[in-house]
Amino acid sequence: MKEKWVAYNPEWIVKIATEQIPDKPEIIKALSECTVGLRESRAYIYFVNGEKPNQPNSEWQFEENIILEDKKNGTIILDVLKGNKIGGIEFLKFVK
Repeated sequence: MKEKWVAYNPEWIVKIATEQIPDKPEIIKALSECTVGLRESRAYIYFVNGEKPNQPNSEWQFEENIILEDKKNGTIILDVLKGNKIGGIEFLKFVK
């Protein structure tokens, strides 16, 4: 199966982040720039190529997780990469 990157509207998650982590404007800005994504499953959307994570020359260089809560989507985990890039978002309620 060929990966299909598609347009993504991050407005909903930017709103949640603005309410829950107002002390992290760099993360809110990074979320607003997540306009193309790859839906791996109902549980995960990539915004950065996840191939060869944390290896030299990989775009995916993990820094930290940030947890958000949403009434509709439940617990959401942001994978934050070095340079305040958002690698992806995980929806815990869909993780099996």
